Amino acid sequence: MQLAVLGAGRVGSAIAKDLCRESEFAVQVVDIDPERLGELEGYPLETIQADLRTGEGVATAVQGCDLIVCAVPGHMGFQTVRRVLLASKNVIDISFFPEDAFLLDDLARQRGVTAVVDCGIAPGLCNLIAGHVETRLDQLELYRCYVGGLPMVRRWPYEYQAVFSPVDVIEEYTRPARLVQHGKQVTRPALSDVELRDVPGVGTLEAFNTDGLRTLIRTLDCPSMVEKTLRYPGHAALMRVLRESGFFSQKPVELGTQTIRPIDLTVKLLAQQWALDAEGDLTIMQVVVQGTKGAKRYTYSYDLLDRYDPTTKTTSMARTTGYTCAIVARQVATGLFSRAGICPPEYVGRVEDCYCHLLAEYRKRGIVLTEQVIEHEGG
Repeated sequence: MQLAVLGAGRVGSAIAKDLCRESEFAVQVVDIDPERLGELEGYPLETIQADLRTGEGVATAVQGCDLIVCAVPGHMGFQTVRRVLLASKNVIDISFFPEDAFLLDDLARQRGVTAVVDCGIAPGLCNLIAGHVETRLDQLELYRCYVGGLPMVRRWPYEYQAVFSPVDVIEEYTRPARLVQHGKQVTRPALSDVELRDVPGVGTLEAFNTDGLRTLIRTLDCPSMVEKTLRYPGHAALMRVLRESGFFSQKPVELGTQTIRPIDLTVKLLAQQWALDAEGDLTIMQVVVQGTKGAKRYTYSYDLLDRYDPTTKTTSMARTTGYTCAIVARQVATGLFSRAGICPPEYVGRVEDCYCHLLAEYRKRGIVLTEQVIEHEGG
C-alpha cells in the first residue's frame, strides 16, 4: 500500500518513520524544504520536494497513493484536506486548522472516503477517550481535559519551548476558546481562567482556556466540557501581555518606509527563543469524564506523562501526536476503521477494537496511558 505524508516537520517526520517500519507500506514524504527531507535520509522511504500550498502540488503528491497523512501547518490544513478529498483519497489529518472540518463532510461522503481529522494527542487521543467512555455510560455529565507539551528544563523568561510551529502555538493563544456550560456553548478568551494543578512527577503547573474542544462540542452529548492547556506558572500572564500589546496582531503596521505584520516579527524572534534544547520535552495529559450508567455514577480518569526519547531523538510531542496519527492511519489502511465522511477521533474511540488496538500499539512504543474508574457511593 502506498502512503504519502504531506509535511516533514517534527511530527510529520515522526509519522513517516513510524509508518515505514511496516514492510507492507511504501511511504513517501512530501515537503518544500530540502533540509527537512534530507533529515530522513537512511530510512526506507521516498522523499519528494514539492510546494503543498498549491492545488497542483497536492494533486501531484497524492497521485498513485492509497492513503494520505496531512501534517502541514494549520493555516494550510483545511485546503490541503479538501484537495486530498477531491482526489478521492482516504486521509488522516493533524494540522489543527481553524475551519469547521464538517464543512467537508458532504465532499468526503460523495467521494466515499474516510477522513479522520484532529488526529493527534489533543485534539486526538482525548477525543478517542471521550468516544470510548461514551460507549460505557448511559449519560455523560462532565468532560475535562488538561494537556500540554513542555521543556524538561524551565528557563527564564518564557519557561517554554515550542515542540511544534510557533505560529500554531500563538494561534492557541489568540483563538477564542469554546466551552460547554449547563448544556450551552459559551466563549471565553484564550489564556483565561487560570488555575493551578499538581502533576505527579512534574510539579505545579498552570492551566488556562484554549480552543481544544473543537468537534466534541458537536458530537458529544455532555452538559459540561472544557479543555485547558498546561504550562509552567507565569507563562499565561506573559503571553497575555504580548497579545494585548499587539505583538500577535496580523494587521500591518508602518515601520519607517516599510509595512510589516507584528505577528511575523514575533514569530521570527520567538522561534529563536523557543527552540527546543538538548534536554528535550515532556507531554502531560489528564482527562476526566463523569457520567451515569443505570442508577450508578462513575468517574473515569486518564493520565499520560511522556518524555523525550534520546535513543531515537524524537520529541515527546512528536511521539504522542505522531504515533497516535500513525496508529489510526494503520487502522484505516487495514479497514479496522472504515466510516465514510469526516470522522473526528471520537468516532474512532467508539469502536472498541480500534481503542484496544491503539492502547496495544502505544505500549509497543513506550507510551503509557493509565485509567482509573471510580464508582460513587449512593449513585
